Amino acid sequence: MEAAEQRRDEVRELVGLALRETSRAAGGIHRTHRGISDRVFRTVGLFTGRAATPVKVVHDAITDGVYSTVQATTTTAATVGEAVADLPLAAPPSQTRFGSEVIAAVTGLIGDDLVKQRSLLAEQGMSLRVDGAPVAPADVADAYPDATGSIAVFVHGLMETEHAFRLGEAPHYGDVVAAQGFTPVYLRYNTGRHISVNGRALSALLERLVERWPVPVDRIVLIGHSMGGLVLRSAADWARRNDHYWVGGVTATVSLGTPHLGAPLETLAHYGSAALARFPETAAFGSLLRRRSAGIRDLRGGSLVDEDWSGRDPDALGAAVAAEVPLLDGVDHYFVSATVTRSPRNPVGRVVGDGLVLYSSARGEQRARRIGFDPSNGLHLGRAHHFTLLHDPAVAEKLAAWLA
Repeated sequence: MEAAEQRRDEVRELVGLALRETSRAAGGIHRTHRGISDRVFRTVGLFTGRAATPVKVVHDAITDGVYSTVQATTTTAATVGEAVADLPLAAPPSQTRFGSEVIAAVTGLIGDDLVKQRSLLAEQGMSLRVDGAPVAPADVADAYPDATGSIAVFVHGLMETEHAFRLGEAPHYGDVVAAQGFTPVYLRYNTGRHISVNGRALSALLERLVERWPVPVDRIVLIGHSMGGLVLRSAADWARRNDHYWVGGVTATVSLGTPHLGAPLETLAHYGSAALARFPETAAFGSLLRRRSAGIRDLRGGSLVDEDWSGRDPDALGAAVAAEVPLLDGVDHYFVSATVTRSPRNPVGRVVGDGLVLYSSARGEQRARRIGFDPSNGLHLGRAHHFTLLHDPAVAEKLAAWLA
């Protein structure tokens, strides 16, 4: 597909999606409005009897008409936008930093739905990226002209892109590993898909990458931020169980703020959506929360394999299902955790963690579960947040030491 054609198609897809989601949101607001007004009129009716009925009839007619008009208008606009929209961009949105981050946010939220709809925004799945552009398997040698026998694979987290590893000021982690003789390789994937689905895709991609790498591959290091660390563990487990060649070259893994034991915000969303769905006034908000992607849902327990979700009701209440997946044998496994407080033992730090992931989950160690990290292979950052882990000098220094 030519760049101009791809740009046009992506712009039209984004415009259509934005307007259709606006229509969906209007419908949710409509249900909330009616839920509240119906309760108010029922309460008033206890005191006035049928006297309030004419007012309710007029109110409902006006309300339904306004919201129906808004929904019909935005739906029509979406159809028109999908047919004629375009922007004078030099490159397709997916190949620009801002555009790719917008798409990443959308796919993180509803990426599994977009796959079912065969959306252009989700068709890449898992891809190698150089300067924002996808790299086809046949073009690997040209894309990495200075390739060494050591590869460092960087995998981003939820609603991120490979650009996340270039946040902040230097030194960037890619430069750090390059100084240790590694060739940094960046991936982009649809974070709204199940972690196990992305894990299989990553394993297949790395198998092709190693086969087509310009020089023999001596060692591979896997570096993942947040969800990316789970995707890497899932890929390694899938490769180990299916005798994929690439996994034999892995010498080390590094997880940066990875919720190995799950993320509390997803647990809150899981139970919160059930509570909101019980009442007409809040049912729309419950539906919105329940629409969150499969990838987000997998974060509740840190699920890595299909068995954790296949054949199960995703909205069923109860403990999260997460099979215990062992770390690769004979490999050095490192981890970095963070808390917003100086000490992880601080009560606030225990509850908040780095803002998204708890200290214990990033370390893979709780009373009931242990991933198997060697505590001496970890680094903790105090007074830091989840995204500090992407560009911290202390992490860069430790990364260099670990890989050396």
